[in-house]
Amino acid sequence: MNIKMLGAFAAVALLAACATPETAATTGTGTAVSAGPVPGSQEDLVKNVGDRVFYDLNRSVLRTDGRTTLDHQAAWLGQYSQNNVQLAGNCDERGTEEFNIALGQRRANAARDYLVAKGVAGSRVTTISYGKDRPTALGSNEQAWAQNRNAITSVR
Repeated sequence: MNIKMLGAFAAVALLAACATPETAATTGTGTAVSAGPVPGSQEDLVKNVGDRVFYDLNRSVLRTDGRTTLDHQAAWLGQYSQNNVQLAGNCDERGTEEFNIALGQRRANAARDYLVAKGVAGSRVTTISYGKDRPTALGSNEQAWAQNRNAITSVR
């Protein structure tokens, strides 16, 4: 009976240890350090570079802040030459479906063309337009619309 009880406690302890997520690594001195995103991953791109550029209403011309983000993306892509990316053009909810699909494609193409001009091989960058079908911010106000007028870079 004691062996069965001991076995049950061991099984519970083992399951409890497996259920606890690892949130930090330790150094050789036992000091905990935060584990950051895997270099070259989508999370690395988002956290350390930025994955989106924003556009003005009904425009596909890159703004200064967008060019800065794309400069960082081009450098990041130079560092991680194994990565390919997709640029998804998006629009706010206003306008017709046809207009927004075309505008989203122009936005994605503008970001792609900029990356290619900065030395990223065109074969590494694909584009797609979602028009107004994939909003990143909910709401029908200028703040939400401004967030939805973007091109988002995703690692493929």
